[in-house]
Amino acid sequence: MNFDFTEEQSMLRDSVARYVQDSYDFDTRRAIASSDEGMSREQWQTFAELGWLSVPFEEEHGGFGGSSVDTMLMMEEFGKGLVLEPYFATVVLFGGLLQRSGNSALQTEFIPRVIEGSCLGAFAYLERQSRFELADVCTRAESSGDGYSISGEKVVVYNGASADHLIVSARTSGEQFDPQGISLFLIPADAEGVSVSSYAMMDGQRVANITFDKVAVAATHLLGAEGEAMALIEPVVGTANLALASEALGIMGQLNAKTLEYVKTRKQFGVTIGSFQALQHRMVDTFMAYEQTKSLLYRAVCELEEGADSADATVHALMVMVDRAGKLIFGEAIQLHGGMGLTDELDIGHYAKRLMMINTTFGNGDYHQAAFDALRYG
Repeated sequence: MNFDFTEEQSMLRDSVARYVQDSYDFDTRRAIASSDEGMSREQWQTFAELGWLSVPFEEEHGGFGGSSVDTMLMMEEFGKGLVLEPYFATVVLFGGLLQRSGNSALQTEFIPRVIEGSCLGAFAYLERQSRFELADVCTRAESSGDGYSISGEKVVVYNGASADHLIVSARTSGEQFDPQGISLFLIPADAEGVSVSSYAMMDGQRVANITFDKVAVAATHLLGAEGEAMALIEPVVGTANLALASEALGIMGQLNAKTLEYVKTRKQFGVTIGSFQALQHRMVDTFMAYEQTKSLLYRAVCELEEGADSADATVHALMVMVDRAGKLIFGEAIQLHGGMGLTDELDIGHYAKRLMMINTTFGNGDYHQAAFDALRYG
């Protein structure tokens, strides 16, 4: 199988890599993380001008018409720079749901705005009791006149505080755990009855808890068929997991490179610690973990692009690998850097924190292992 990237894909990857290297160093990132929004709208507008926000969208909406491979390449480079701007929340999740929704009016109105950088979006799906179960939804959407009235709460909404519009999962029928009966709605973030409480996660990302108190939504803002939201959510989450795995791969590569450079220069007992065979073995272990993750990521992307029956199982296997390899790599990086590996002034700990959060976004290693077993063995 040919794993070479096209000329356009190589150019896209190189443009993101150069930007991260030249304009998104660690000090810049720390300043952005400490700002009120936890992101830079100036940086976001630059992303739009460079065409990055258009990559996964169809050409009919002004997009580039890119594939999962293009998203993979971009997210890997974003991971290397620990980029805080909400590409994942706005383009992958919010934009991905819009693109699959079948609501041409909303697509025509909002996708071009996402591409030009004037619309920031968020997907509000998680509830306090739901943990990793996407179908565990208590937020209700009741019929009201020619639309709906939504009441409930969503937690840990990525980009929830900065978003202009939200896509919200709410139950229009059925009981709490029923996969059927869940619907998706597009809601202005400043709509009457919406309350947002923002806070920072340990990796510097800002999220929000959002409550909905009888929020009125027009029927025209329903994404997909009523009660059939899981048919939209599941494939988008599959693509989102690939994006997160790509970001994690970029982080792992950086941790390995920085740790290798450190052990080549740090001296103990008059010699560099990289000359100790035991540490060389540990660096080989982390290198192999990185390469195995990379190989499985490529397989998952290929299967998803081809629509293979095994794609879902492979994505779950990939996220298990990300969980295990990530823990090994950031653990070794912290230990081999010694005490300063835990300091806030050094980027090693920040890479580790982001890996930890990636491993809990749509399920930890145990969750994905159980999902993989269910698909493969019943």
